[in-house]
Amino acid sequence: MSEKQEHVSVAQAARPKHPFAEPPAHWDYAPSLEDKSLARIEARYRLFIDGAWREGRKRFTTINPANEEVLAEVALAGPKDVDDAVAAARRALPKWAGMPGAARAKLLFAVARILQERSREFAVLETLDNGKPIREARDFDVVMAAQHFFYYAGWADKLDLALPAALGKPSPVGVCGQIIPWNFPLLMAAWKLAPALAVGCTCVLKPAETTPLTALRLCEVFEEAGLPKGVVNVLTGAGKTGEAIVRHPDIDKIAFTGSTEVGKAIQRALAGSGKKLTLELGGKAAHIVFEDAPLDEAVDGIVQGIWFNQGQVCCAGSRLFVQESIERRVLDLLDARMRTIRVGDPLDKNTDLGALNSAEQRDKVERYLRVAAEEGATRRAPAAKLPTKGYWCPPTLLEHVTPTMRVAREEIFGPVLAVLSFRTPEEAVQKANNSLYGLSAGVWTNKGSKVFDTIAKLRAGVVWANCYNRFDASSPFGGYKESGFGREGGLHGLLPYLRLPS
Repeated sequence: MSEKQEHVSVAQAARPKHPFAEPPAHWDYAPSLEDKSLARIEARYRLFIDGAWREGRKRFTTINPANEEVLAEVALAGPKDVDDAVAAARRALPKWAGMPGAARAKLLFAVARILQERSREFAVLETLDNGKPIREARDFDVVMAAQHFFYYAGWADKLDLALPAALGKPSPVGVCGQIIPWNFPLLMAAWKLAPALAVGCTCVLKPAETTPLTALRLCEVFEEAGLPKGVVNVLTGAGKTGEAIVRHPDIDKIAFTGSTEVGKAIQRALAGSGKKLTLELGGKAAHIVFEDAPLDEAVDGIVQGIWFNQGQVCCAGSRLFVQESIERRVLDLLDARMRTIRVGDPLDKNTDLGALNSAEQRDKVERYLRVAAEEGATRRAPAAKLPTKGYWCPPTLLEHVTPTMRVAREEIFGPVLAVLSFRTPEEAVQKANNSLYGLSAGVWTNKGSKVFDTIAKLRAGVVWANCYNRFDASSPFGGYKESGFGREGGLHGLLPYLRLPS
């Protein structure tokens, strides 16, 4: 292992030995110059349009949420940049869509291989820009991003087999505008780009304002793999940039992952336009634990379900329903597990819980914790002195929660678990479905019949049985109700990017 790699991957000498020990006065979370060198962060980033890098008229900064240090200045795309990116994608469309599927597959396979080869670089960059633990960025985000390109490369020359012949020969929908969130920046880029490119669409991608760096680095991978210019264009910016993409008259399809509020605004904006739309929005997932569940494994699943990625996951198991007969035991097990969770420097490979993505997100989580106390919930969280810089929240559990409380109804998007109880399976299903959202759920029981009976009654797009937050590129993902519509992943993920003969 090189000196640079060692600095990133081993515990820093100044970190406390116990996860909640008080940090020494000199301990800060600033990553070293060696870490930044490994990630190769540029001082200024440009837009990627028509296979070339272009300066923006304005710039904004992206920061490290673990220490509030400015990482880089990034170009802010304006209306002219959006016009140029869409025009470039339109010019590239005939060549890319007309290319044999096997040729597109070869290029996507190359993208996946390069991502694997540069996985450590992408993991460090993602951690610095997002705040998530390096272990998660390395073992999940980058791995899954490469997997999506591998998987959809396999479909690129098999589109005629993807749908029944009676439906006619499918064709790409055209130029796609894709807007992704800040919680999984690299993975969400791959999640959207890979199926679109596989079927022959061209893309204009907008990453979140707070996490633009891995999407821009991905453009280098596209260049190295040899994608034709204009096939993928990346525009960095804020809400107005995304709005300009959504409203652009020469875009054929919009794919959005983000908040329900913004998703509703996009749907209103596109009403009557004829553009195809898929929305993957918020969630308030029910995680159900029956009295016959294997409790040690269930507690592992609960921890994975809510404290993975600091709880900043749309499908996080944020509503825990425990059968009354085992509620106290489950709470005690969770309390013990919370005290083993290491909160700290995201670049330390031993860290379990990193920083929240922004001051705005931290403030939102803290507001919900105050509301929970006002409404009568009891808070459990390990005593910890968190760093004075950065955006932090310890793993938190809320007891004595009722279904009418805001923390049981609204998406918090943080490391906060609301615990409720139930007596019968029927009550569990009724309480679980009592939500505006319908993205995901989880069920824990030793009885197979109970698994299938419960899953059939839950109104959720994805339901995990005796596990949680397990993903694969071949498996479709999406929700019901205010969690959006359309599916991403698997064969189903191709359909929003295909047009069938009428």
